[in-house]
Amino acid sequence: MEERPPRSIVKRLYLMQVGSVPEYQIPIVCYLVQTEDGENILIDTGLPEVLPEEASDFENGEDVVRQLARIGLEPGDIGTVISTHYDIDHAGRHAAFPTAQYVVQRVHHLDAAGNPRFAANRPEWDQPMERIRLVDGDAELLPGLELIETSGHVPGHQSVLVRLPHTGTVVLTVDAVSFGQDFTRDLQDNGRNEDPEAIRRSTIKLLDLTEREAPCLVVFGHDQAQWAGLKKLPEFYE
Repeated sequence: MEERPPRSIVKRLYLMQVGSVPEYQIPIVCYLVQTEDGENILIDTGLPEVLPEEASDFENGEDVVRQLARIGLEPGDIGTVISTHYDIDHAGRHAAFPTAQYVVQRVHHLDAAGNPRFAANRPEWDQPMERIRLVDGDAELLPGLELIETSGHVPGHQSVLVRLPHTGTVVLTVDAVSFGQDFTRDLQDNGRNEDPEAIRRSTIKLLDLTEREAPCLVVFGHDQAQWAGLKKLPEFYE
């Protein structure tokens, strides 16, 4: 990730709010990347269509499948799903994309197999292994789209870097940094993360990355104040 690719084949980034946690007004979100050669890459899939008892704090909105339909896409048009992690508000519609390859950190997929935290959502994320691409650490998925290993919230969590031709670099922190107030080098032990020291290391890693890249936009995973001012589908960043 040290050398910047000469050009980006990524042309467009859509942001979607697909639900919320009403008590705290926290948005539940996912993203779509489109490339110059027609690839559609989904980042997370939001909440399940039917919420289990374990997810009673969440509320569905316009789900990812219906939002994609607004821009003319069907589930079969999604070639890749980047799964940042298997929490139910991020992987709740994985099974809705019948031809997609799922990209997830190896350590996370292996941990999830025996972790009760992810059991209720297992029918969504536990796809046939021939459809799952396991990655180890930071990786360039394609020019202009990079995975950033950011453990702490859960083992093997990953954030995403997108380079757009006009907007520039966009960093999607996802749950490595859920709220802008936590984007600091200080320890944030707020009870939302399995490993506070690991999340601190990941936060510093993202801070260092943004300083090197000087991105135009850092999007935090659940920051309602920020999300209220962002472009959302059908608008996009390019």
